[in-house]
Amino acid sequence: MRKDKIWTFIRTVAFLAIFLFMFISVSYIMRTNGDVKDRFSGFYAEKKNTLDAVIIGSSPVFSCYAAPQIFGETGIAMYPLSSNVQRPVAAKYLVRESEKYQSPALYIFEMRMFTMNEDNLSENIAYTRGVTDNLRYSCLRYETIQAMVPRDIEEGRLSFYLDIIKYHTNWKMLILPSEWANMTYHKPSPLKGYAFKDEVGPRAMPACGGAGGSMEIPPVQEKYLRDLLDFLKADGRDALFIVSPYGESEDEQQMFNYMDKIISSYGYPFVNLNNYYEELGIVFEEDFADYGSHTNAAGARKCTDFLMQYLKEHYEIGDKRGNAEYASWDEAYRLWQQKQAAAEETIRERIENEDYAVREEDE
Repeated sequence: MRKDKIWTFIRTVAFLAIFLFMFISVSYIMRTNGDVKDRFSGFYAEKKNTLDAVIIGSSPVFSCYAAPQIFGETGIAMYPLSSNVQRPVAAKYLVRESEKYQSPALYIFEMRMFTMNEDNLSENIAYTRGVTDNLRYSCLRYETIQAMVPRDIEEGRLSFYLDIIKYHTNWKMLILPSEWANMTYHKPSPLKGYAFKDEVGPRAMPACGGAGGSMEIPPVQEKYLRDLLDFLKADGRDALFIVSPYGESEDEQQMFNYMDKIISSYGYPFVNLNNYYEELGIVFEEDFADYGSHTNAAGARKCTDFLMQYLKEHYEIGDKRGNAEYASWDEAYRLWQQKQAAAEETIRERIENEDYAVREEDE
């Protein structure tokens, strides 16, 4: 009789384990496909403890900085953990998620979103789901949802913890071979999270780049910033804070100056690329894909060149090129070179023909 109970227990545990594995795997597959999903699953696919740096932030991260180029020209393996309009509250949790799989020497934070009103960001729940729905199931994911999802959300909190509730109609994902690679959310990213843009959306260079003056950032964002800085400092993590070039306003420039003072007081560097237009060689009429928000491939090369030079001058990170453990990075650089040449040719043709990107208001 005792043996029967033991076997019943074993069968029950086995059934529950198989059910849980299948449930989680189907949940991952049914998450809507796209660049952000591929970027996060690509992060999980990286070999453990091989990343030198993780860059965290909103869409400028994956449009302005080409990780394959950085590796191919410096041997530094940097991966972007970024999503569209990423809310600042997510930064600390993404550092913690990174450290479950990697031990990077440096964290880089793109700071554009810290100028934004938190109410406007949290009202559009897609900005929250861009992070929470692209993390693997874990206790830390639960904590992230607790921190990011408003208590009075109309959509229902359960659909954040069990996101298959949100995506249960995405059955088409189950017939896409590319999505079956996401069964364990472990799908390599050929370009290491970088997203090519070959459109051209010209605008005039902002007159306020490099201007002085100071303006407080929204109080909630300052709270998140100081919390992040305390968290980084407590365990001796090295960090770099940057702002990518864009069509900033005078108020935003002054808010960046305000951030600079706070971040510098903690002993961390703050580099606003809007103060270095000449050094970047950025041409606003040619190097942006969407009228001053995100660089195209030509502009991204310039931003990446600037960041690479800064990293080489200020950090001692070993060159991993040619190391067999980083073969996928060597391949990513070769792929980037091919796509970069084609993208820059397309950009030149579009400039010559004045074939500019369609603005949303023109559609």
